[in-house]
Amino acid sequence: MAHADTLKPPSRLLFALELRALPELGGFVASLPLLTALAPRGDGHPVLVLPGLVTSDRSTVALRSFLKSKAYAAYGWDLGRNYGPLPGVERKMVDRLKALADKHGRKVSLVGWSLGGIYARQLAKMLPDEVRLVITLGSPFNGDPRATNAWKLYEFTSGHKVDDREGHMGGAISESPPVPTTAIYSRTDGICAWQACMENDLPHTESIEVEASHCGLGHHPAAVYAIADRLAQPQGEWKPFDRSGFKSLFFPDPKRN
Repeated sequence: MAHADTLKPPSRLLFALELRALPELGGFVASLPLLTALAPRGDGHPVLVLPGLVTSDRSTVALRSFLKSKAYAAYGWDLGRNYGPLPGVERKMVDRLKALADKHGRKVSLVGWSLGGIYARQLAKMLPDEVRLVITLGSPFNGDPRATNAWKLYEFTSGHKVDDREGHMGGAISESPPVPTTAIYSRTDGICAWQACMENDLPHTESIEVEASHCGLGHHPAAVYAIADRLAQPQGEWKPFDRSGFKSLFFPDPKRN
């Protein structure tokens, strides 16, 4: 694995292959009967799903609909398009998390796609007593913030420099939250360097690899199964993802060279 400080954005070829996201959505629809049969059922706890840069809750409809079918109370962030930490956005996310925890009287699981995953990790650092677990999808929280093909877009839409990202909510971006945290990533991600999207090696963290595009992570069948599997764990009984048996066909060993 490349050193975190020397990472570079994915190649132009991988960037072009992001067009896979649409066929991956078709694959998700086609696999729904099998996913429904294999993925464990939830316990009804609330799940807040945060979208990626310049996307909105529309991008997470497929994922949230599936989670609802598995008995979760799945919610979008309800803040329009994600243009970065514009004035008021961070406070509104905190308010949204607190409101859902109060409404259900239970801890909230956070699922964040790309920039949404960075938000999720930071929210969990700020409000650990309100968060059950965190799952990120292709979120570049480790290494050089320019190791993506979207950093210029982030600076343009948010008005913030990527070098200033440590100055926002929750402190150091690379530091893992104090709650169980799963990073789902792809080595063929065309937007973010995959090494930057892996979790730190701690007793309560893990990384799960799938073979997907960055823009398809939120509806790729393997990623959706992994999300459902992680969310279904009883509170306080978190264990690392088991990729043995048939699952090894869909989830490569993240520790391989």
